[in-house]
Amino acid sequence: MIVDGASSEAIAQAARLLAAGELVAFPTETVYGLGADAGSDEAVSKIFAAKGRPSDHPLIVHVPDASAVDRFASHVPPFAQELMRAFWPGPLTLILPRREGVAAAAAGGQASIGLRCPAHPVAHALLVACAGASPPVSGLAGPSANKFGRVSPTTAEHVHAEFGDPLLVLDGGPCRVGIESTIVDCTRGVPVLLRPGVLTREQVEAACGQRLRLPADLEDNAPRASGTLESHYAPRARVRLMDARSLQTALDLLGPDAKGLAIYSRVILQTRSPQVIRRRMPDDAQETARQLFAVLREFDSRGVGLIWVETPPDEPPWEGVRDRLQRASAG
Repeated sequence: MIVDGASSEAIAQAARLLAAGELVAFPTETVYGLGADAGSDEAVSKIFAAKGRPSDHPLIVHVPDASAVDRFASHVPPFAQELMRAFWPGPLTLILPRREGVAAAAAGGQASIGLRCPAHPVAHALLVACAGASPPVSGLAGPSANKFGRVSPTTAEHVHAEFGDPLLVLDGGPCRVGIESTIVDCTRGVPVLLRPGVLTREQVEAACGQRLRLPADLEDNAPRASGTLESHYAPRARVRLMDARSLQTALDLLGPDAKGLAIYSRVILQTRSPQVIRRRMPDDAQETARQLFAVLREFDSRGVGLIWVETPPDEPPWEGVRDRLQRASAG
């Protein structure tokens, strides 16, 4: 059931459900999350069941502000504190050492935990209401509100299409960022990028005063984190990435009989088939991120079997979009 997230009554209802161990979907600036009380392993297990997600694949815990971090993390390195000051509330998740005995299920059984403070006003109002609920809920485990491995939702209608009426969905409008948060591992003494987002490496490095490493730069294994599987964010249709010239060549070869095909490209391509669905990818990386998942979902709804996408530029602002498309095409 979709309800108005701007309604104080809806927020209160959602907080009561979460305090009782139920699931609620809520908007963030990145994507919509499927929320449960992060401190209740039983409630968190319902997320894994609803999504069809492996229970050892960790979830991100959403907190109302930086003061709530100590509830879940045993230690916050100085560079992580700088990142919180620079980007919270906002689209940044920090992997921190987990406080023993807290949120084990949400962490996928790991000794680390992912924490984020979302910037969306509905998410913030919900987190504040949850903190004042009875019993209090100090953080929400909140992976994307979709079936595991599929395209993340950026509207309340996307969530409803996934889970139907039994799930309460707080409607906060379309997500303004559109792809999931940047994830930085802070458990190994230096900042390590586990998943890119709309924040560039340069922005993160400038904020924390250190070079941002990649998992391959370090000998020890990185902790598991949300959205880092090779195949992820995939629509039902098969996704293929190609440069603009290859796209046009393939269209020319298919000729007027091409069907069951959708194309998302910055370059305007020519086709002789009226059955090919075309959408123009914006020249701006942030605008592309904002609409990417909605476009993939639209193509799926049109029943195509193939989605051809022009490979985004290999430039820092596009890193998050490239990451999502590479994972969407990996299956």
